[in-house]
Amino acid sequence: MLEFLINAIPFIAIAVVILVVIMLGYVKAPPDQAYIISGMKKESKVLVGRAGIRVPFLERMDRLYLGQMTVDIKTEQSVPTSDFINVNVDAVAKVRISPQPEGIKLAAKNFLNKRPEDITRDLQDSLQGNMREIIGTLSLKEINTDRDSFSDQVMSKASKDMDKLGIEILSCNIQNVTDENGLIKDLGADNTSLIKKNAAIAKAQADRDIAIAQAEAERESNEARVQADTQIAQKQNELEIRRAELKIMADGKKAEADAAYEIQSQEQRKSIETATVNAEIAKTQRQAELKQAEVEVQKQTLEAEIRAKADAERYRQQQEAEADLFKRQKDAEAARYEQEQKAEAERKIAEAQKYAKEQEAEGIAAVGKAEAEAIRAKALAEAEGIDKKAEAMKKYGEAAVIEMVMQALPEIARHVAEPLSKVDKITMYGEGNSAKLLEDIITGTSQVTEGITQSMGIDVKSLVAGMLGGKLASREDPAIVIQAPPPAAQGEAAPAGEEQPDQAE
Repeated sequence: MLEFLINAIPFIAIAVVILVVIMLGYVKAPPDQAYIISGMKKESKVLVGRAGIRVPFLERMDRLYLGQMTVDIKTEQSVPTSDFINVNVDAVAKVRISPQPEGIKLAAKNFLNKRPEDITRDLQDSLQGNMREIIGTLSLKEINTDRDSFSDQVMSKASKDMDKLGIEILSCNIQNVTDENGLIKDLGADNTSLIKKNAAIAKAQADRDIAIAQAEAERESNEARVQADTQIAQKQNELEIRRAELKIMADGKKAEADAAYEIQSQEQRKSIETATVNAEIAKTQRQAELKQAEVEVQKQTLEAEIRAKADAERYRQQQEAEADLFKRQKDAEAARYEQEQKAEAERKIAEAQKYAKEQEAEGIAAVGKAEAEAIRAKALAEAEGIDKKAEAMKKYGEAAVIEMVMQALPEIARHVAEPLSKVDKITMYGEGNSAKLLEDIITGTSQVTEGITQSMGIDVKSLVAGMLGGKLASREDPAIVIQAPPPAAQGEAAPAGEEQPDQAE
């Protein structure tokens, strides 16, 4: 780490030097000044309204004012005009250093690091000389009457000299012009007298025109007054005549109105009586319509009740028909399942026979024949087992079913009575007692056996009654014995999927 710092010292020193140079040499010129940096390059660097770097000790920076300056131009001595009249002129010029690079370069040679008042003092002599030259080419009247042309000529004349100094003239205004003998004042007096004379003549003509106009206006006013009085009298007579005519018309209209009022009153009474009669008739009709509507409502109520009963009856019949259809479908499914099992057994036998014949036809070796014989024997055994099982079920089906039902009845009774085991206390009213409770349990069990009879087609009651009757008969007559299927017979009816090793060998 120390070695790294030692190696980095030269670079750090260079960076510090560069930073110091930047900090000491950083300059920023305002918009109204030009910073001219010179020393290391042949061409000086000019900064106007921007920043730059000046290398300390190697470059210098000078300032040049670029703002607007006012130069007071006065003729210190009288200057003769073209008509040899000595005049003194006071004017003001607005100038500035040209912002173009060439103008700044020329101005830098003459006005570098000078204050604005010093620059205007240097320009004042040159502008005064130019103005004196222009005064000598104009007459006194031209200088007074056309000052704009005079100032333009001064600017045009002075611009040639100012361009050589890098100065731009913005404007030049003539403020005052005087002469030594007061000729300008006399010219003004002549003009004043002429103006006064013209004003007096104009005033006399105006007074005459006013008198004539007043007389004419008075005459016309008298004529208008007489004519107006005549017209007023005529209008008053016409007004009286019109009032009389209107009174006659008003009396006639009043009589007609009285007669019309009487006729209208009679018509209104007649209309009122007619409307009263119509209202009574409409009231009677409305009452009749209301009664008819009440009858219609009662009729619709009865029809709705009858329709509701018919719908309920139709729904009950529909439910019964659907229950019967469901039972027939279940019976048909059971029969179809038995037929499918039987057809499956026959198919297996046929496949075994077909396989054995194919093995024999192709000349398979003795081992293959033995395997075919084993498969055929197995299929025959399965078929025989199915047949024997069917015969056993047919022979002992009722006894087996009765046995299953008898084994299931206690479980059924337990599930029927199970909800009662969760009841802490039972309160019975009317004829309710323990015998009634037991009767309800037995009734529930009976409904279960009836459900088995309806769904499976097995009459449990008849089977049980038949079995009990057979046992009683066997006790009375020892010759009648109901034999149960022997275990050997049951063993012979082996399931179809179980192998027969003895036969296979």
